Amino acid sequence: MRDLRVGTELLVLTWLDRARRDVLAVHPRGDANRPETGVFSTRSPHRPNPIGLHRVRVLTVDGLRVEVTDLEALDGSPILDVKPVLGAADER
Repeated sequence: MRDLRVGTELLVLTWLDRARRDVLAVHPRGDANRPETGVFSTRSPHRPNPIGLHRVRVLTVDGLRVEVTDLEALDGSPILDVKPVLGAADER
């Protein structure tokens, strides 16, 4: 966390711990009017290996606490890893 700066773009990998692991097809966005689609062609959290990938930007850093934008995860979702975005303007 020591090298994080406001504005840095990161990839955050989360474990979607409340997702079902037995789902192989879904209606995109939960809309039953849309045809069922293979889960790997959607952004559904329900998948055999529910790892979330989120591209975020750092808003604030306060010790070990980091506030970011655009994180699509529920409060309490376990974070597996944090990676810098390669090719980002602030890459060293």
